[in-house]
Amino acid sequence: MKTFTARPADIDRQWLVVDAAGKPLGRLATQVATVLKGKHRPIYTPHIDTGDHVVVINASKLALTGRKATDKRYFRHTMYPGGAHWIGIRELMEKHPDRVVISAVRGMMPKTKLGRAMMKKLKVYAGDQHPHEAQRPVAWDIQV
Repeated sequence: MKTFTARPADIDRQWLVVDAAGKPLGRLATQVATVLKGKHRPIYTPHIDTGDHVVVINASKLALTGRKATDKRYFRHTMYPGGAHWIGIRELMEKHPDRVVISAVRGMMPKTKLGRAMMKKLKVYAGDQHPHEAQRPVAWDIQV
């Protein structure tokens, strides 16, 4: 028996829409990362991007379980001395809820060129509207 290796011509990408309202952040991110990598397909090949495009809507209505709402903080640095900045997840959800989802999914993706290419297929929107109707996305209900 020969091992099957996917070629770029074998990949038929779909567009999936996920409604994040009321879904826990981590469980949503693991499902989205799996689809972006292509691990949900039988033709999955580790060194080829076989994943689908994912559009996440209602990111501002995510559910945070446990004490994440008070304890979880995000770090960034300006690369200048004393340039460390921390922001709480609650404050970030108010200002930029899409960045919370992108950060959670990015942490579950490979830290390589291929992982960065896979992340380009993720689109996150705070509300329930998105500009990707021309791609005819299919509604995808995540079981969490």
